[in-house]
Amino acid sequence: MITSLGIRYFKRFAEASFRLRPLTVLTGLNGTGKSTTIQTLLLTRQLADAPGRRVVQLNGPYGLALGEAHEVLHPSAPGSIIEFEVSGDDADTQSTHRFVVPDEQALYLEVAEGAGPPLPELCGEGSAFTYLCAERLGPRDQLGVSAEDPELIGVGVQGEYTAQVLALHETRSVRVPMLHPTTQETHNVTTLRTQVETWASDIIRPIKITAQWPPGITASTIRFQEPGLLSEPIRPTNMGFGFSYALPVIVAGLLTRPGDLLIVENPEAHLHPGGQSKLGRFLARVAGAGAQVIVETHSDHVLNGARLAVAEERVLEPQDAIVHYFGEEEVGSVPIGFTEKGELTEWPHGFFDQIERDLGRLARARRRGR
Repeated sequence: MITSLGIRYFKRFAEASFRLRPLTVLTGLNGTGKSTTIQTLLLTRQLADAPGRRVVQLNGPYGLALGEAHEVLHPSAPGSIIEFEVSGDDADTQSTHRFVVPDEQALYLEVAEGAGPPLPELCGEGSAFTYLCAERLGPRDQLGVSAEDPELIGVGVQGEYTAQVLALHETRSVRVPMLHPTTQETHNVTTLRTQVETWASDIIRPIKITAQWPPGITASTIRFQEPGLLSEPIRPTNMGFGFSYALPVIVAGLLTRPGDLLIVENPEAHLHPGGQSKLGRFLARVAGAGAQVIVETHSDHVLNGARLAVAEERVLEPQDAIVHYFGEEEVGSVPIGFTEKGELTEWPHGFFDQIERDLGRLARARRRGR
């Protein structure tokens, strides 16, 4: 597991460090460094994709779109070096990565001499390393297929291979810790598809899923059906955005194994508040089953779902979760821990307090209107 991340002279951070846990939640104001923290890991991941490479690309891989090299160098940098430091469980497990900003116009960073290899957690293949960006694909009649080894195909950065993964693993069983809690009492089978259906029905609404990769075409499809109804299969475009955005998150979570790394941006997109809370509980359960989960979110419902996973469901130990709040007054973040009761150890100014502010203003407005 990655336990800490240090950043020097990258984008808005002259120097910052972050503690990571099995479940790490990044939240806060727009433009304060949440995505930058994830981009640090994605750039380092490129070193694992091609060992010995001399540059890392700022645009393209993992959906990165960082522009030119000089744009990501912090204004106060004393030279042209950007540095990332990634540490693992073992005190002796640490990798320092230095990148040089070229003098000329460039869309890449040069890998400095002597840079060490990335930690094993950033080197996993297939579902062992999954990054789902905020711009996941919406409803599509057809989705893409990957030419990768079938055992190494994940859901994709935008969820573009979700249908293919479901079709390829039609009979694959989900590991025991991630089975839906109602599996035994409902006598549900434990294949990936049936578990995805069960979790999706719980998080969004009851649904049946059919995923196909028809022979002879380089495309895959997903269709939905209302349980108990003899209706025609429903196209994703007629189901709304919530299913298409949440489904890759559920599939990716169920595919993880202990030691895997799952990074998800905005899992709450297009979900109603109840679904957001249940998805937060689901992701906390993934972390409790042994994977490391990093979530970037603007939803207090996702956070409260994770708190319930700690306090009520007890599928995650409180010390195994941390929140980093990125506020306007901090260059970095405020770390916030969990208690056994699901309480948060800190509540900094601006941290999910908008509802209290709005309700206070409404109360004052009512009093003025009397």
